[in-house]
Amino acid sequence: MAEEEKKTSVYLTYSEEEKKELEALNAGYRDFLSRCKTERESVQEAVHQAEAAGYRDLAGLIEGGERLQPGDKVYAVNMKKAIVLFQIGEAPLADGMNILGAHIDTCSLDVKQNPLYEDGGLAYLDTHYYGGIKKYQWTALPLALHGVVVKKDGTVVDICIGESEDDPVFCVTDLLIHLSQEQMKKTGAKVVEGEDLDILVGNYPLKKEDKESVKAGVLALIEQKYGFAEEDFQSAELRLVPAGKARELGFDRSMTLAYGQDDRVCAYTSLRAMLENTSTRRTSCCLLVDKEEIGSVGATGMQSRFFENTVAELMRLVTGTESDLALRRCLANCKMLSSDVSSAYDALYASAYDKKNVAYLGRGMVFNKFTGARGKSGSNDANAEYLGEIRRILEAKGVRYQLAELGKVDLGGGGTIAYIMSLYGMQVVDSGVGVLSMHAPWEATSKVDVYETKKGYMAFLALA
Repeated sequence: MAEEEKKTSVYLTYSEEEKKELEALNAGYRDFLSRCKTERESVQEAVHQAEAAGYRDLAGLIEGGERLQPGDKVYAVNMKKAIVLFQIGEAPLADGMNILGAHIDTCSLDVKQNPLYEDGGLAYLDTHYYGGIKKYQWTALPLALHGVVVKKDGTVVDICIGESEDDPVFCVTDLLIHLSQEQMKKTGAKVVEGEDLDILVGNYPLKKEDKESVKAGVLALIEQKYGFAEEDFQSAELRLVPAGKARELGFDRSMTLAYGQDDRVCAYTSLRAMLENTSTRRTSCCLLVDKEEIGSVGATGMQSRFFENTVAELMRLVTGTESDLALRRCLANCKMLSSDVSSAYDALYASAYDKKNVAYLGRGMVFNKFTGARGKSGSNDANAEYLGEIRRILEAKGVRYQLAELGKVDLGGGGTIAYIMSLYGMQVVDSGVGVLSMHAPWEATSKVDVYETKKGYMAFLALA
């Protein structure tokens, strides 16, 4: 019998108390997924939970010049789309920190700056898809509109349409099967083109005699209900995401089906581990960033200087001095879990996986020694010594884990923020939760893996 066939689900090892803890954690996770579908919403919720746990805004402490002591808890927000939390430890910051780092952006359909048009008596919003998606998966689904509109006078209008039972929803239409003979001859990448992912938003005309009267009717409703005009789309961040709440999956309710689990499953478990952490031996850090799905670029992505600059400010409040060398030493001496998802084995697509080196749902936290594409291109490759230390930590706390790769060697791969953080010279390895249907509008995870991953993150913060 193959080794992977000998293994059974971790669930069989749990006590009744552990099963209750598992269900409580996953209930909170489903609530988080249902309410936080954009980076802004995720950051807002992280701030709310952090402040409830005694964290203070670092910006105010910097302005007041307040010194920080071991045990102090602070957070900093970057442009409302990224957040970092610190709990000051007793060891000097120059000795490094224990860092959990995840991303809170996920695939979506982003509304363009000049989006609204009418054709054939129907009104549409033009979109530009974000992240790596199979475009055909986004047709004929109920979609919700989330985001903000910022008017010229600085007024910010928060938008969330499609999540309440009495809200309307939106959709991308699909060609009926009766007329799709030519469409079905195309490859999967071309069945639906990117420019065809436009959102159907209206059909009632405002006035019978007017040209583009349906568009005019939509604009009238927008201005009446939300208080912004067509030109305000130019300074808006609006995105379409699958409408609806996260749900339990399966007859046995053993899994979660939801939008955006890559990578909010690791963001949520990292955040909860950070907020529940009681160890102050070393400084703990939880970093939740934007733009990973498009290369971690931009001012809110991991490639920005936000994290580095914030650590410099933190060190000044802890030590009372400013030293670039001390900052460099701190970053180089950090230990990090790059908290990101891994592919999970799906028997329906078995040929894509190496069954000896793939994650399985229900078997615990997943570690990827490396990611990248084919010949490990573009990846961080963690060293053996660090993996040995991580194994020791997890086994000391009874955390169930598995080591895996994303798929067969020449089928491609994926990227995380690990390679960026490794540029500082710190120890980094990818870890997180196995996911089925990754990057699809609805993704599946195991409750067991969510529970074990949170336990693993807490063990790392305490013992690394």
